[in-house]
Amino acid sequence: MPDTSHADRRRSSIGARRNPDAEAAILTAARALLAERGYAGFSIEEVARRAGAGKPTIYRWWATKADLLIDVYAAEKASHMALPDTGALWSDLLAYTRALWGFWRDTPSGSIFRALIAEAQTTEAALSALRDKFLPDRLRDLRHMFERAADRSEIRASEIDDLLGLYIGFNWLHLLTDRLADDAPAIERTARLIAGQPPGGS
Repeated sequence: MPDTSHADRRRSSIGARRNPDAEAAILTAARALLAERGYAGFSIEEVARRAGAGKPTIYRWWATKADLLIDVYAAEKASHMALPDTGALWSDLLAYTRALWGFWRDTPSGSIFRALIAEAQTTEAALSALRDKFLPDRLRDLRHMFERAADRSEIRASEIDDLLGLYIGFNWLHLLTDRLADDAPAIERTARLIAGQPPGGS
């Protein structure tokens, strides 16, 4: 009897590695569907149909709907935002926050994020995706901004986690209560508080 183990292994791996064109088509279809129908009208079945992909392939690459939404959000954010470097933490936070609120307000990403947070309150898989995948990935750039400030002796390195928590809470409050108007003076006041700078200081 011929040895078919190699062929079996090859067949079983089909679809395990992401094809870049198929991945891009799925992410594009998911983003368009969210923009048209919102989170309530979002389904893996419809994403698969629009992308010309098999539903099993999508679930092989994204174990849950939350995982797919996280990657849609990440791709959208990467194309809209860059990390500022103004030379001071408070002004970095001001620039970053204004850009972030605009990104949430003017793209489907604000509704994606609110939906992720809502789903995380009802399913363990979504909570795990939010806590263990989304937050570490999204905080990487922010942490770098705070670490730069610590290197400039603006803040203590031991304060970074606490200050990050305060900053995230400020942004999430405005996102979840749909108060994302570009209020630069209010954002600056909070940015200065977090950075330990006096109001109106240099």
